[in-house]
Amino acid sequence: MSARADILSNIRRSMGVNGSERPRVATVEERLERAPRGVVVERGRGSKEERLALFVAQAKGALATVVEVESRAEVPAAIAAYLRENNLPARIRRGDDPRLEEMPWADTALEISFGKSDGKDLTAVNHAFAGVAETGTLVMTAGHENPTTLNFLPDYAIAVLDAKDVTGDYEDMWSKLRFAYGKGGMPRVVNWITGPSRSADIEQTMLLGAHGPRSLHVVIVKG
Repeated sequence: MSARADILSNIRRSMGVNGSERPRVATVEERLERAPRGVVVERGRGSKEERLALFVAQAKGALATVVEVESRAEVPAAIAAYLRENNLPARIRRGDDPRLEEMPWADTALEISFGKSDGKDLTAVNHAFAGVAETGTLVMTAGHENPTTLNFLPDYAIAVLDAKDVTGDYEDMWSKLRFAYGKGGMPRVVNWITGPSRSADIEQTMLLGAHGPRSLHVVIVKG
């Protein structure tokens, strides 16, 4: 018996059940099928414009930087400008997300490499699945299109986010995710990222980059 099976067996024994009781199984099946919503925070209940403005304010409040562009065609230039302004090399690593692929990267002098990071990359670009207005949080789904390592290993993380994908609250985001992937085909990893990595565990002194990127830059595509 595995350790997991042993633990579950002990729990069932202490509860006086065997795990196969039909009412209990039916309750679990109904819960999974209905996916009832939790308590929704009121501040995420505004219009599309209000949600976007709230997302930007909350993201900046979490120490991320944000720039808005009118179309996908402007994204590479915006990223190149960010690198220049921060005295960073004109070099990025990214996945093969179709939304990134269609952008005019050749119009910039950026050196681009592809695939997951081995920890030696300074700057990485991923495309966000969605954003959550109530906390300024990015929602990143894992896959070859947007490798999870690019969210955590480079010092400078850049996320591209479509304005239309900004939801008001967490519950709306999960509904959006279930609709996009289906309950039987959810991505293996879903990362929620709010601002750059930081910690104040040691003497209450804020340290950026404690367990991830020291900087998070969000490029919002409005069109």
